[in-house]
Amino acid sequence: MPTVQFQLNGTAVSLDADPDQTLLDVLRGRLGVTGAHFGCGAGECGACRVMVDGRAMASCDMPMRSVADKDVVTLEGLGTAERPHPLQRAFVSEQALQCGYCVSGILISAAALLKRNPSPTEMEVRAALDRNLCRCGSHNRMVRAVLRAASEMTTR
Repeated sequence: MPTVQFQLNGTAVSLDADPDQTLLDVLRGRLGVTGAHFGCGAGECGACRVMVDGRAMASCDMPMRSVADKDVVTLEGLGTAERPHPLQRAFVSEQALQCGYCVSGILISAAALLKRNPSPTEMEVRAALDRNLCRCGSHNRMVRAVLRAASEMTTR
């Protein structure tokens, strides 16, 4: 098996991996990084989203060969319990968490948006989260949470 090297949450990773194995399988099964969830398996629901070089991408259908020499950030790379990311704090404050299955992908999509656009409009937030499915009906609270985090991050 070829060796795949990439950055994971700021740490260099080098591992032998089938180049066709999905990033999600490697994250969860081999590296124990479980923030991204398996949802649809087709890259459509958003539960498995991670940031690759600053862009939110589905990891369930992303082959390992596509992350070689790239920077991958998962939910675990956003913040810690001691120092949560502003998005994580805002989601708690806005009560934007229900079952939680979709939230890691939504946080990643929101973080990617704020990385490229620190002051998004409500419509830009909605567009960025559009590919993330949530069956709990928390979308409005999630949008408020992203706008709250954006405001907090730009006023620091």
